[in-house]
Amino acid sequence: MIEIKDRDLERELQFQASRSGGAGGQNVNKVATKVELRFHVESSELLTDEEKTRIQEKLANRITNDGYLQVVCQEERSQLQNKELCISRFYELLRQALTQQKKRKASKPTKASVKRRLEGKKKQSDKKANRGYRADL
Repeated sequence: MIEIKDRDLERELQFQASRSGGAGGQNVNKVATKVELRFHVESSELLTDEEKTRIQEKLANRITNDGYLQVVCQEERSQLQNKELCISRFYELLRQALTQQKKRKASKPTKASVKRRLEGKKKQSDKKANRGYRADL
């Protein structure tokens, strides 16, 4: 698989800046530092159909009804830093969505682990058996 960053997806990204919320005083009130990255998954020319369906399945909670994958950043005080942060998060999301997990191979427990488990159960059983009241016979 070709590295996702090498495909130059940045030309298909749309950015929108707005005023950031929260504390920050005059800077927050004047400067549009919050950046929203939008990427339309279906109309992308750089992704294969298989990759598009995989992204739509894995990132369904981040995709709007219009089909846009959204990433919002407002941690930094400058618009440029927030834009770079959005881009890096976007590529990380795509990398995670397109990475296939390995199939789990079933294996049997070792004899030693079975023995340890059974000894632990026997010890617990003895502990509980000794708790009860015993009348002298």
